[in-house]
Amino acid sequence: MSAPRRRSQDKTSPESELSSLGRSLTVRGVLDTDGEVFILGNVMGRIKADRFILGYGGYVEGDVIARDVLIGGRFSGRVFAQNVTLDSSADITGRIFHHTVTVAKGARIDGRMPWRPLNYFNSLDQLAEALP
Repeated sequence: MSAPRRRSQDKTSPESELSSLGRSLTVRGVLDTDGEVFILGNVMGRIKADRFILGYGGYVEGDVIARDVLIGGRFSGRVFAQNVTLDSSADITGRIFHHTVTVAKGARIDGRMPWRPLNYFNSLDQLAEALP
């Protein structure tokens, strides 16, 4: 899985913002963006983004709150996202709360993937704090 292409150069659109975390970096804490975040390194903590991508070789342990999620690396925790895509290299331990999910052949999942209606995701800001 290669780095996503930067979207339009319109700086007023949150979709135009791409943040990335390289393979050699480890972050402990909270990552919060209105744009897109691409992780190749390690994150231990909560991530909130419009779009979250965990690349092959990346590792996240914690909660992810996003509109769209693509996972190609190792993930341990909870995902709260309307749309989730698990690549063939995904290795998941935990729960994935979703409205739509696509799972590629070869993805490894140890956990649950409960479906939720769209209105469940209306208050994503409070979601991680409200649930155990």
